[in-house]
Amino acid sequence: MPVEEHRELWSDIKVKFCLIITSDTIFKGLKKDEISPLVKDLIINSGHELIFSKVVPNDDEALSEEVMKCLDLCDVLLITGGTGISRKDITADTIVKFCSKMLPGYGELFRYLTYLQFGSAAILTRNYACISKNSVIFLTPGSPQAVELALKKLILPEVKHLIGELRK
Repeated sequence: MPVEEHRELWSDIKVKFCLIITSDTIFKGLKKDEISPLVKDLIINSGHELIFSKVVPNDDEALSEEVMKCLDLCDVLLITGGTGISRKDITADTIVKFCSKMLPGYGELFRYLTYLQFGSAAILTRNYACISKNSVIFLTPGSPQAVELALKKLILPEVKHLIGELRK
């Protein structure tokens, strides 16, 4: 079946999103959270629901605890921050233990789109997507620009198709 027929097949799906922001500075109140309102706006304007949102520190245990909660609530879990290479960037390493199937195209396309905008700095992100239980997890870098790029160009255009296929 061609991709357009697949998209049409799942066009009536309303997707439940959860958002986890991993950021020590936002968690401590040292920096304003610009991501939550951006994500909420983009998701709602696409006809979906943001049913949970939380900021956590860059801590494996705190992040894992929130992920476990979200996997029982959401079709899509979007996790921002902690995808770089510094010692504090633990998200990519923490989340992989929840993954049963990887979706490598998401990370590859994200890095390509980032490369088109910012050049070779795109290699510094370790973002990826995977299936966990009956949900899709997407990791993005913690900047509002990165989150907006991921949602507008990759996640939202394909999310109904993804969730429809996952539910089959």
